Amino acid sequence: MNRRLAAILAVGLLPWSLVFAGDELTLVFAFGLVDPQPFYLTDIVTYVTVYTRGLPQFLEAWPLGVGIYVLAIASAISGILFDREDRRVTALLLVIVGLTQLSFAWGFSRRNYTFAVPLGTLLCWTVVWWFDWKTLRDLAPASQ
Repeated sequence: MNRRLAAILAVGLLPWSLVFAGDELTLVFAFGLVDPQPFYLTDIVTYVTVYTRGLPQFLEAWPLGVGIYVLAIASAISGILFDREDRRVTALLLVIVGLTQLSFAWGFSRRNYTFAVPLGTLLCWTVVWWFDWKTLRDLAPASQ
């Protein structure tokens, strides 16, 4: 496995957001929500199929980001297995995942006594910067 794919996969293993509600902390991962005290895991499938009815729209940014993240993984894997990847697409997908986490955190910041730290934004954008910055920079027309 190459380092770029390993970095993209590592983004899914680390918390995307830290949500503080009063004195409680929830860790938001790509696979689900983890409440450490007491330990409780809500997987993303259950969250989407059971808990999203009637919730504020900003809470849907997280599962949307997970779906886009899966597309980024598929794009990166296709580059390794079939030599068929447009790195710009993969990078853009990761940038969009970062934006979904900003939206998620922004929604919490507008509520009383809650806020979220969008680590996923930092993680995704760091991977893009580290591995694909030159590819994205070359998209911009040269100044004259």
